[in-house]
Amino acid sequence: MKVSVVFFLIILFPFSFFAQSKISGIVTDKKGVPIFGANVYLTGTYDGTTSDQNGNFTFETTETGVQTLTVSYVSFETFTMIDDVLKLKNLKVVLRDDVNSLETVTISAGSFSAGDNSKISVLKPMDIVTTASAVGDFVGALQTLPGTTTVAEDGRLFVRGGDAGETQIFIDGIRVFTPYSPTTNNIPTRGRYSPFLFDGITFSTGGYSAEYGQALSSVLLLNTIDEPVQEKTNIAIMSVGGGVGHTEKWDNSSLSLNTSYVNLAPYIAVLPDRNTWEKPFETASGEAVFRQKIGDGLLKVYGAFDSSNFELTQEDINLAEGLYFKLNNKNFYTNASYSEKLNKGWSIFGGGSYTYANTKVNIDKAHIKDVENSAHLKLKLNKRFSNYFKLNFGVEQFLTDFDEKYNASDFSANIRFKNNLSAFFTEADIIFSRKLALKLGARGEYSELFKEVTVSPRVSFAFKTGKNSQLSLAYGDFFQQPDNEILKFTTDVEAQHTQHYILNYQYAANNRIFRAELFRKQYNKLVTYNETIPDVNSLFNNTGNGYAQGLDVFWRDNESIKNVDYWVSYSYLDTERKYKDYPIKATPNFANTHNLSVVAKYWIDDWKSQIGFSYQYGSGRTYTDLNSPGFLQKKTRDYNSVSLNWAYLLSQQKILYFSINNAFAFKNVNGYQYANTPDANGNFARRKLLPAADQFFFVGFFWTISEDGKNNQLDNL
Repeated sequence: MKVSVVFFLIILFPFSFFAQSKISGIVTDKKGVPIFGANVYLTGTYDGTTSDQNGNFTFETTETGVQTLTVSYVSFETFTMIDDVLKLKNLKVVLRDDVNSLETVTISAGSFSAGDNSKISVLKPMDIVTTASAVGDFVGALQTLPGTTTVAEDGRLFVRGGDAGETQIFIDGIRVFTPYSPTTNNIPTRGRYSPFLFDGITFSTGGYSAEYGQALSSVLLLNTIDEPVQEKTNIAIMSVGGGVGHTEKWDNSSLSLNTSYVNLAPYIAVLPDRNTWEKPFETASGEAVFRQKIGDGLLKVYGAFDSSNFELTQEDINLAEGLYFKLNNKNFYTNASYSEKLNKGWSIFGGGSYTYANTKVNIDKAHIKDVENSAHLKLKLNKRFSNYFKLNFGVEQFLTDFDEKYNASDFSANIRFKNNLSAFFTEADIIFSRKLALKLGARGEYSELFKEVTVSPRVSFAFKTGKNSQLSLAYGDFFQQPDNEILKFTTDVEAQHTQHYILNYQYAANNRIFRAELFRKQYNKLVTYNETIPDVNSLFNNTGNGYAQGLDVFWRDNESIKNVDYWVSYSYLDTERKYKDYPIKATPNFANTHNLSVVAKYWIDDWKSQIGFSYQYGSGRTYTDLNSPGFLQKKTRDYNSVSLNWAYLLSQQKILYFSINNAFAFKNVNGYQYANTPDANGNFARRKLLPAADQFFFVGFFWTISEDGKNNQLDNL
């Protein structure tokens, strides 16, 4: 009887058991264009369909009550709607662009990304050590990019008409106060830090983020590796020294160590240069990065120490016996940072750095000892309101304590100053669509030394002109305090100021990238003084000014020619300034009008080798000819250098490496030194300032021992 009743009820009331609801609508983009093939379904069920050519969809479901309707399509944000199924009829679903897709516009004006984690990279981390002219120095590799100037005798970054002090370097977002090894006249310096510890580099030639300050021209951002892939040991035996590195991994932490020792004595004994060395350059250094995962956060602690010294006598036209120079430097740098993603779209970053630099210098009979203690503290918060709006803001503090003791036969002095700077920054990323983006920010700074407040507005705008191309615009104000060589004599000055205007075009597709950038920098409040070599009695003020403008072009292609990867950089620079002891506005002696770099790498399967080539050209730089009227009125001969390298794979993890800089021994001239007094005919004698050596040879053996037995120090081999 019970069965009969149930059967009767099913026949009588069929829809009470199998009732179906119809869900329908249309899917379009925000312009009203129908989207064909969008996935439409009820979450947690098998009920759904795809939209037709007109964007229409319809399907039936037996589900009842409140359900979640989901609509998804590639390169669009997923749409969800929660409602009773009886109301999910004749819907108009508008999908928004997914601004996280690879095709989304990015702010690129004035900024080069170099790393595997960025959407568009102009350099890869391994380019640092495989570029023939770089000799393993990250600064040397960056000097092949447009916007940089060839100043071969210096070795630091000179960017878009700015001197080397106008570029600041940061590791994991924290300031590095002494990024270069100290040196003397006509001997190029090198960056202190090993490229193997970094996986991302952003080189900004102007218009950079409001998060960074105290740089008139450029910032270089170095990011250490978040998580190493495996445990490994690297061993290097080189013609100038050696090094050992090791990475150890645990469940939630890792430690990377790197040590090196360089001594040029054996090299110079075989290949003497133009200097008379009492003690050739020698340095010992070590670095470490410790990483610890803490919940959803990451703690990184970085430390680096190096000690270097050398002693030599250099030719000097005013000193028959030459100029004696001795240097001993000890430098320690450490930073710690912690980052974590919080709830509701918030993330936090905090960190700090400390630098200790102790430099002892003897110049002829003068003895100078500089001790600098510097620190940087930073706290930053980021709020992701949506894929279309992100807000970044933070505070930071810079602290410097500088002490110099100067002793000579006729004069002695003890100079000391403290320089503290407080800053606040805020910046918003506004993504209007995959084609349109805006970065708007401001930075405020207060100098305790000058009792001065500066405010720097920054804005960048980008518009996607095609699937693979875009235009970017940037404007910004930038302030920087005078360097220690000024502040040790006077604090009665102000922050120097520039304004950047940048127009950028970028195309990237099929392993090719093209960039062209127009820029204009306007300088004011540059520091001037009334003597060639300033001292405590000099008159200082901020009446200097100037400009720098030009065009940068970059092309990289590793697709067109089999087994060949190459890039070409060209920069045109027009710049003049009145600063330091300049009597008139003039093109400074570190600026080239034309700079050209060509870098190529060719892999030869049969030889198990990569052959590298680098060519660098710089038009002549200005100098003052004392035998002719005028100031910085003449130019040196053009600079030319061809560098070659060869990396040979002895086995999967053993590499033999050769390189030669300036392979064709071009006779480059860095400038001229004139006698202090004229001869009987009223002429000033002069001598050429030549490089210490026309060529540099390097031989190295690199051995990697890793878990997988495949990794090596030149992974792209």
